[in-house]
Amino acid sequence: MQLKQNYKAIILTIACFAIYLFLKQYFSSIKEGLDGFTNNGLLSYTLTYFIIGIPIFIGTYLINPKLNILKNLGLSIHLIKPFLIALLFSTPMIVGGFLFYKFQKEISIPNLIAGSIVIGFVEELFFRGFLFGQIFKYTRLGFLSSILVGAVIFASGHLYQSQDFFELIGIFSVTFMGAILFAWLYVEWNYNLWVPIFLHSLMNLTWHIFEMDETALGGLLPNVLRGLTIILAIVFTVLYKRKKGQKLTITKDNLIVKNDVEQSIKWS
Repeated sequence: MQLKQNYKAIILTIACFAIYLFLKQYFSSIKEGLDGFTNNGLLSYTLTYFIIGIPIFIGTYLINPKLNILKNLGLSIHLIKPFLIALLFSTPMIVGGFLFYKFQKEISIPNLIAGSIVIGFVEELFFRGFLFGQIFKYTRLGFLSSILVGAVIFASGHLYQSQDFFELIGIFSVTFMGAILFAWLYVEWNYNLWVPIFLHSLMNLTWHIFEMDETALGGLLPNVLRGLTIILAIVFTVLYKRKKGQKLTITKDNLIVKNDVEQSIKWS
């Protein structure tokens, strides 16, 4: 029975995500069609993601019909604490932006929302909550094994930002490590997806409102600020759990394979 559940989760996750990627090819066409009804580009943009993301929600339900879909994906109803945590983590980038950079000369509010909040939410929901989360929670695959496919796809999705080989390597490395960080935070904060969602969105926001760089790679100072944000997120998470008397969920014993599928998960 347990082996059957393993195969079911893996097959459904990969199949449903593949359908989502197929539908994503028609993103522009769907959005243009919605524009005629909504007369609002941002609303159409957001709705399009949810339309092409229908396979994700169906897959989540089929993997565990007994659990609420949104809860299974990590969307707890508690938002304030995760937001404050993410705001704390992103302090180095926000403060550094104010101290060392000018605001972008032309800022489109709809584009700002789409490029930071909407993208941050969608990428974490689809990549961490579904592609990584369903495999990690419902199979014997460990943390690194579960994240590998999703992290590669996520990182590869940012390679359009440059044609230079070495810069592409840098962009791939940065986004790949980001994918691992967000997955780790998702798990360690009791599978509350809002923590990586808010952090991802706030990091994107600083990239859009300050003149840091046009690509995900950036220059030296932006990466120092980003590095400080990552270090703060990791250190605070470890110290917080230690203070609460909680053990880290991700250990050397479940990096590749788990001994047993976790039957009960503590949701926040």
